[in-house]
Amino acid sequence: MIDLVLTQLTNPFRIGLIVALVFTMLRTEAATGRLIPLAAGVLFVAVILPSTMPGGVGSMTEQIGVGIVANLILLGVVLVGWTLARKFGR
Repeated sequence: MIDLVLTQLTNPFRIGLIVALVFTMLRTEAATGRLIPLAAGVLFVAVILPSTMPGGVGSMTEQIGVGIVANLILLGVVLVGWTLARKFGR
């Protein structure tokens, strides 16, 4: 299980999708808000990656469940990084 989490946390495609999700949310925040687009994006990435890139360790349900957790961790890191960059970048 730990191997699956580490594999998903270090997947460059997953990281790129989460970063793109945050940038998209920032651009559309006035119209759509924050919570719903981020939640939908986290679920979308968690489902689409194991569905389109087979060969992961564990069942599909396990990969999706761990993917949600990994996406939330990555999302937290990206949001903290964005907040710090915005605060100290001035």
